[in-house]
Amino acid sequence: MAAFYAGFPETVPVRTVNRQCSSGLQAVADVAASIRAGFYEIGIGAGLESMSTNAMGWDGDVNPKVKQFEQARNCLLPMGVTSENVAQRFGVSRKEQDQAAVESHRRAAAATAAGRFKDEIIPVSTKIVDPKTGDETPVTISVDDGIRPNASVADLGKLKPVFKKDGSTTAGNSSQVSDGAGAVLLMKRSTAMQKGLPILGVFRSFSAVGVDPAIMGVGPAAAIPVAVKAAGLELDDIDLFEINEAFASQFVYCRNKLGLDAEKINVNGGAMALGHPLGATGARCTATLLHEMKRRGKDCRFGVISMCIGTGMGAAAVFERGDGVDELSNARKVATNNLLSKDAR
Repeated sequence: MAAFYAGFPETVPVRTVNRQCSSGLQAVADVAASIRAGFYEIGIGAGLESMSTNAMGWDGDVNPKVKQFEQARNCLLPMGVTSENVAQRFGVSRKEQDQAAVESHRRAAAATAAGRFKDEIIPVSTKIVDPKTGDETPVTISVDDGIRPNASVADLGKLKPVFKKDGSTTAGNSSQVSDGAGAVLLMKRSTAMQKGLPILGVFRSFSAVGVDPAIMGVGPAAAIPVAVKAAGLELDDIDLFEINEAFASQFVYCRNKLGLDAEKINVNGGAMALGHPLGATGARCTATLLHEMKRRGKDCRFGVISMCIGTGMGAAAVFERGDGVDELSNARKVATNNLLSKDAR
C-alpha cells in the first residue's frame, strides 16, 4: 500500500523485513546482496516507524514453555531494563550517560543550524490536530523536532529513572519516541554511471551478530569488528561512525569497549536528539553517514553504521565514499610479501 501511495507501479515487487531496530539497515543489506547476486540491478532499502500511533506494548502472550528458559524470557524484557543491565554490569555512570545525551543534543543543534541535514531531509506536509477542538493546522516538517539545544547535565540530572527505582536510565538519556522514514537507493555502479546519477557511497560489508538479550545494547561492540574485518579493514581505518543511541548506557559502553575516538562518532548528533523510529533508523543513519562523508571528501574514506537490536543482536555495515574508489578497487590492498608467502606455501 505504501509503495502504491508513493507512486510505484504494480510491476514493482515489494517485501517487508523485520530485524527490530536494524530493519532499515537489513533492508539496505538485503537489496545490496540481491544486486550482487544478479537478481535485479536497482532496489530501494527503506524503513519507517510511527511510534506516536503505535504503542510498543503488547497485550498478547507467548507459549508458556518459553518462560522455562532464561534467555528466551530475557527477550521479553523492556528495553529500558536492558539499558539498566548494561549500566550496572559494565559500570556506566549516570553522569556519563547524561553527558552523552547533552553532547548528542549539542551536536544535532549545531548540525541543524549549519544546514547539514538539508540534503538528507525531504520536507513533509501534514497537519496538526488540536485534541481539544479538532481544529487542523497545516504544517511542513523539514527539521527534526526533538532536538533540545539547551540541554544540560544539571537539568538532565533532575530527571527520575524510569525503569528501576535506583537506576540511571531516564527520559533524558534515552532515544525518543519518534515518527520517521528513510530510504536508500542502491544499484550497480555501472548502472548509476549509465544513468548519470551521483554515487554517494559503496556498500562494502554487513554483519548481524547475536548477544545476550539481557544486555542487548552491547550489540554494536560485537557487530562492528565483524563488519570491519569482512571489509578487509581495521577499526583504525574507519573515519566516521554512526552508532545508534538507543540508550546512553549502551552507546557509552560500545564506544569505550571499542576504544573509538569520540570525535568520529555521531558528529551530527544521534538518536537521543534526533529520535529512533525503529524501522527507519538504519536508513536514516546511512543517509546521515554518506552525506557527512561527502562533505569531508578525501579526509573521510570509510564509514560504519551500527545499532543494537531488541531480543539480543547487533548489526553493522561498512561504506566507502562513492568518489573515493574506482570500479575495480578493493577496500584494502594486500601486502606483496603476504602474497609471496601464500604462493610459497
